[in-house]
Amino acid sequence: MEVRSIYKYARISPFKAREVTREIQGLPVSAALDLLAFTPKKAAFLIGKTLKSAIANAENNANLKPDGLVVKEAIVGEGPTLKRIMARARGSASKILKRTSHIRIVLTDEIPIETRETRNAKPEQEKKTAKKEMKNDAGESVEPVAEKKPTKPKPSTKAKK
Repeated sequence: MEVRSIYKYARISPFKAREVTREIQGLPVSAALDLLAFTPKKAAFLIGKTLKSAIANAENNANLKPDGLVVKEAIVGEGPTLKRIMARARGSASKILKRTSHIRIVLTDEIPIETRETRNAKPEQEKKTAKKEMKNDAGESVEPVAEKKPTKPKPSTKAKK
Protein backbone atom coordinates (compact mmCIF):
# COMPACT_ATOMS: atom_id res chain seq x y z
CA MET A 1 0.00 0.00 0.00
CA GLU A 2 1.19 3.51 -0.77
CA VAL A 3 1.08 6.41 1.66
CA ARG A 4 2.01 9.98 0.80
CA SER A 5 2.63 13.34 2.35
CA ILE A 6 2.92 16.74 0.66
CA TYR A 7 4.58 19.87 2.01
CA LYS A 8 3.35 22.81 -0.07
CA TYR A 9 4.92 26.26 -0.40
CA ALA A 10 8.22 25.32 1.28
CA ARG A 11 10.46 28.39 1.20
CA ILE A 12 13.40 26.80 -0.58
CA SER A 13 14.46 26.56 -4.19
CA PRO A 14 13.41 23.29 -5.85
CA PHE A 15 16.94 22.90 -7.25
CA LYS A 16 18.39 22.87 -3.73
CA ALA A 17 15.74 20.50 -2.38
CA ARG A 18 16.08 17.98 -5.23
CA GLU A 19 19.72 17.46 -4.30
CA VAL A 20 18.63 15.95 -0.97
CA THR A 21 15.59 14.00 -2.24
CA ARG A 22 17.74 12.13 -4.76
CA GLU A 23 19.70 10.67 -1.86
CA ILE A 24 16.73 9.15 -0.01
CA GLN A 25 14.85 7.55 -2.90
CA GLY A 26 14.67 3.78 -2.58
CA LEU A 27 15.97 3.71 1.00
CA PRO A 28 14.16 2.18 3.98
CA VAL A 29 12.49 4.79 6.19
CA SER A 30 14.93 4.36 9.07
CA ALA A 31 17.96 4.83 6.81
CA ALA A 32 16.36 7.86 5.15
CA LEU A 33 15.69 9.50 8.53
CA ASP A 34 19.30 8.87 9.61
CA LEU A 35 20.64 10.33 6.38
CA LEU A 36 18.47 13.44 6.71
CA ALA A 37 19.44 13.93 10.35
CA PHE A 38 23.13 14.16 9.43
CA THR A 39 22.79 16.22 6.24
CA PRO A 40 23.74 19.84 6.99
CA LYS A 41 21.25 21.53 4.66
CA LYS A 42 18.01 23.43 5.15
CA ALA A 43 16.32 21.13 2.63
CA ALA A 44 17.14 18.10 4.78
CA PHE A 45 15.15 19.58 7.68
CA LEU A 46 12.11 20.33 5.49
CA ILE A 47 12.20 16.93 3.79
CA GLY A 48 12.60 15.26 7.20
CA LYS A 49 9.40 16.94 8.38
CA THR A 50 7.59 15.67 5.29
CA LEU A 51 8.96 12.16 5.74
CA LYS A 52 7.89 12.06 9.39
CA SER A 53 4.42 13.21 8.33
CA ALA A 54 4.24 10.40 5.76
CA ILE A 55 5.30 7.87 8.41
CA ALA A 56 2.58 9.17 10.75
CA ASN A 57 0.03 8.88 7.93
CA ALA A 58 1.10 5.28 7.34
CA GLU A 59 0.74 4.38 11.04
CA ASN A 60 -2.54 6.16 11.75
CA ASN A 61 -4.45 5.99 8.47
CA ALA A 62 -3.22 2.77 6.87
CA ASN A 63 -2.23 0.76 10.00
CA LEU A 64 1.26 0.02 8.59
CA LYS A 65 4.41 -0.60 10.60
CA PRO A 66 7.19 1.92 9.85
CA ASP A 67 9.82 -0.85 9.89
CA GLY A 68 8.69 -2.26 6.54
CA LEU A 69 8.28 1.05 4.70
CA VAL A 70 10.49 2.19 1.83
CA VAL A 71 10.69 5.63 0.19
CA LYS A 72 9.22 4.95 -3.24
CA GLU A 73 9.23 8.54 -4.50
CA ALA A 74 10.64 11.79 -3.21
CA ILE A 75 9.67 14.51 -5.67
CA VAL A 76 10.18 18.26 -5.46
CA GLY A 77 7.98 20.37 -7.70
CA GLU A 78 8.10 24.06 -8.30
CA GLY A 79 5.73 26.29 -6.34
CA PRO A 80 4.83 29.93 -6.97
CA THR A 81 7.70 32.40 -7.12
CA LEU A 82 7.60 35.58 -5.02
CA LYS A 83 8.92 38.55 -6.97
CA ARG A 84 10.71 41.30 -5.09
CA ILE A 85 12.64 44.39 -6.18
CA MET A 86 16.02 45.54 -4.93
CA ALA A 87 17.32 49.06 -5.55
CA ARG A 88 20.45 49.27 -7.68
CA ALA A 89 22.87 51.95 -8.77
CA ARG A 90 21.76 55.13 -10.58
CA GLY A 91 18.09 54.75 -9.72
CA SER A 92 17.58 51.38 -11.38
CA ALA A 93 16.11 48.23 -9.86
CA SER A 94 16.60 44.50 -10.24
CA LYS A 95 14.32 41.55 -9.60
CA ILE A 96 14.77 39.09 -6.78
CA LEU A 97 13.01 35.77 -7.30
CA LYS A 98 12.14 33.99 -4.06
CA ARG A 99 11.30 30.48 -5.15
CA THR A 100 9.07 28.01 -3.32
CA SER A 101 8.71 24.23 -3.58
CA HIS A 102 6.13 21.51 -3.20
CA ILE A 103 7.75 18.43 -1.60
CA ARG A 104 5.95 15.10 -2.13
CA ILE A 105 7.05 11.85 -0.49
CA VAL A 106 5.44 8.48 -1.25
CA LEU A 107 6.10 5.49 1.01
CA THR A 108 5.26 1.89 0.20
CA ASP A 109 5.54 -1.52 1.81
CA GLU A 110 5.49 -3.43 -1.49
CA ILE A 111 9.16 -2.88 -2.38
CA PRO A 112 11.61 -5.24 -0.60
CA ILE A 113 13.98 -3.44 1.75
CA GLU A 114 17.47 -3.22 0.28
CA THR A 115 20.47 -2.57 2.51
CA ARG A 116 23.91 -1.37 1.47
CA GLU A 117 25.35 -4.86 1.84
CA THR A 118 22.80 -6.44 -0.49
CA ARG A 119 23.07 -3.54 -2.95
CA ASN A 120 26.87 -3.89 -3.09
CA ALA A 121 26.73 -7.69 -3.19
CA LYS A 122 24.60 -7.79 -6.36
CA PRO A 123 27.23 -6.32 -8.75
CA GLU A 124 29.94 -8.49 -7.21
CA GLN A 125 27.81 -11.61 -7.68
CA GLU A 126 27.09 -10.65 -11.29
CA LYS A 127 30.83 -10.19 -11.94
CA LYS A 128 31.59 -13.63 -10.49
CA THR A 129 28.94 -15.34 -12.62
CA ALA A 130 30.16 -13.48 -15.72
CA LYS A 131 33.73 -14.68 -15.06
CA LYS A 132 32.55 -18.28 -14.64
CA GLU A 133 30.65 -18.12 -17.91
CA MET A 134 33.69 -16.65 -19.67
CA LYS A 135 35.89 -19.50 -18.35
CA ASN A 136 33.33 -22.10 -19.41
CA ASP A 137 33.06 -20.60 -22.89
CA ALA A 138 36.85 -20.43 -23.23
CA GLY A 139 37.24 -24.04 -22.05
CA GLU A 140 34.71 -25.36 -24.56
CA SER A 141 36.04 -23.41 -27.53
CA VAL A 142 39.58 -24.77 -27.16
CA GLU A 143 39.18 -28.08 -28.98
CA PRO A 144 42.01 -30.21 -30.30
CA VAL A 145 42.58 -29.20 -33.90
CA ALA A 146 44.14 -31.74 -36.27
CA GLU A 147 47.53 -30.55 -37.41
CA LYS A 148 47.83 -30.03 -41.14
CA LYS A 149 50.87 -31.26 -43.00
CA PRO A 150 52.90 -28.51 -44.63
CA THR A 151 52.24 -28.37 -48.34
CA LYS A 152 54.99 -28.14 -50.92
CA PRO A 153 55.30 -24.83 -52.73
CA LYS A 154 53.92 -24.90 -56.23
CA PRO A 155 56.32 -24.27 -59.05
CA SER A 156 56.00 -20.85 -60.62
CA THR A 157 54.29 -20.56 -63.98
CA LYS A 158 56.81 -18.10 -65.37
CA ALA A 159 59.19 -19.55 -67.83
CA LYS A 160 62.81 -19.37 -66.89
CA LYS A 161 65.17 -17.85 -69.44
